[in-house]
Amino acid sequence: MKYSTSPTPSVSNYARTSSPLPGPANYQPSAVSASVKRYKYLRRLFQFNQMDFEFAAWQMLYLFIAPQKVFRNFNYRKHTKSQFARDDPAFLVLLMLWLFVSSFCFAYSLGLGWTKMLLFIIFVVFVDLIGCGVIVSTIFWHVSNRYLRRDPGAGDVEWAYCFDVHLNAFFPPLLLLHCFQIVLFNNLLIHGGFLSCVVANTFWLASVAYYLYITFLGYSNYGKILNSDLPTLHNTRLFLLPLPATFLAYIVTIVLGWNLSLMLMDFYHYRVL
Repeated sequence: MKYSTSPTPSVSNYARTSSPLPGPANYQPSAVSASVKRYKYLRRLFQFNQMDFEFAAWQMLYLFIAPQKVFRNFNYRKHTKSQFARDDPAFLVLLMLWLFVSSFCFAYSLGLGWTKMLLFIIFVVFVDLIGCGVIVSTIFWHVSNRYLRRDPGAGDVEWAYCFDVHLNAFFPPLLLLHCFQIVLFNNLLIHGGFLSCVVANTFWLASVAYYLYITFLGYSNYGKILNSDLPTLHNTRLFLLPLPATFLAYIVTIVLGWNLSLMLMDFYHYRVL
């Protein structure tokens, strides 16, 4: 018998059931509107004592080593909470904390003053993460509901779930580009050269591949458990189509000597001038 390696979610976040794997018999449709769910989620952003940070940290770890396990939990939540999207903002809070710390390190490496450093952090957290996340999630939500649903008469894909998928896919690139690269920045990347270009652009290739793969997993597994292993969406391999073009772009940047990390540093530097 296999046992889950995930920590037990807190009682306040998940209803307990007698069955280890909830099935359709456990599911009860919810009459709660999306606006009410959104209000409850935003209100909990300031209630740290009600957040399950241990479980959020487990999800972050497994987004690197086994992202499939993270999305199984989203399907379980549909049976216990009648929604696929997270009702606990702990993951978002931890992600913003990671981004805040890494952005501070980046700003320090760029030699920014305190005022520009604060402006830089605001840009990264509220524009790059939240703002771009809202735009990307809205595009994927529209594409999923309009073109990828097996049954057009079935329920819509939740926008909040699309935002969660973006946050999941955003975390590995965040660590690769904002945390791991900053260790190499002063010692290798800032000096330029062929080796620096290869290392930097390989980080970018891995980051884009992580983002596309986790996005694919998020939409390909949507509703799979609820519908007896038949996912709600089809043709989700659409999200993997940019991979060949990404690898080709990686080769081109190496040949031309375009160091993407140095270009990112220049962009970060001049956006706060």
